[in-house]
Amino acid sequence: MEQLTIKNLTKKYRHDMILDDLSFTLEPAKIYGLLGRNGAGKSTLLNIISNRIFPTSGEVRLGDDVVNDNDDVLSKIFLMSEANLYPRGMKVSQTFDLADVAYGNFNYDYAKQLAELFELDPQAKVTNLSTGQRTISKLIVALAVDVDYVFLDEPILGLDANHRDLFYKELVKTYQEKPRTFVLSTHLIEEIQQLVEHVLVLHNHHLIIDEDTDEMLAKAYAVSGPAKLVDQYTDGLRVLKKESIGNIQTSYIFDHLDDQRVIPDQVKIDHYDLQHLFMYLTDGREG
Repeated sequence: MEQLTIKNLTKKYRHDMILDDLSFTLEPAKIYGLLGRNGAGKSTLLNIISNRIFPTSGEVRLGDDVVNDNDDVLSKIFLMSEANLYPRGMKVSQTFDLADVAYGNFNYDYAKQLAELFELDPQAKVTNLSTGQRTISKLIVALAVDVDYVFLDEPILGLDANHRDLFYKELVKTYQEKPRTFVLSTHLIEEIQQLVEHVLVLHNHHLIIDEDTDEMLAKAYAVSGPAKLVDQYTDGLRVLKKESIGNIQTSYIFDHLDDQRVIPDQVKIDHYDLQHLFMYLTDGREG
């Protein structure tokens, strides 16, 4: 497997900037979370990487090869999206055949096993499926297709809690059995925190976070106590948000804590989760 490189990628629609000069890499055999608010450009980015739309400028490479209109390279990249690209009347089992023709070596046995687990009839017509069932049919293809990079754009749309949990378990299982790169773009951040090894955050057309999850969360601290003491302790640190109840204040910081920084007796320090960190990073305000 080779590294996927996104270099100076920009996308404009007429006068509207969607993505502005993005550069990052996706490593082989790693699970990524691609996060961003509605309209941040997540789907646009994934569609560019998979050659469904073209950038205004910049390029995407797999190893030394440009992805654009390169069938050999594109056969190693699969995008599952909300769009329904299948003809009317096509059966679920026929979508497996399409994936086998397009990518080769489709894992029919695993697809059949997944269909049974998710209680989906392979002979059902895709157009007759509910939103959740249609998502399941796409997920089965995404997990059973033979590629190096799998992009999942809103992969749990319409799924109930039980089916979401089953999907997460199967994702981990297939990743362990056959390591490859997965990129999950979803709004249910709390549910994927334990899955993703690396986080990418899009905001205001730019990539503002490109970090391993553990390293990122290691800098996410909630400092609470009397407001004056909290402000003194957090002076000089990056404060994303403050909340106050009476004289008690909680400051959410995203920074490294200096071991030399003395913690007052009345001040308490805890970590907070990925979902809240994302919210504080992208709400447009700091401090």
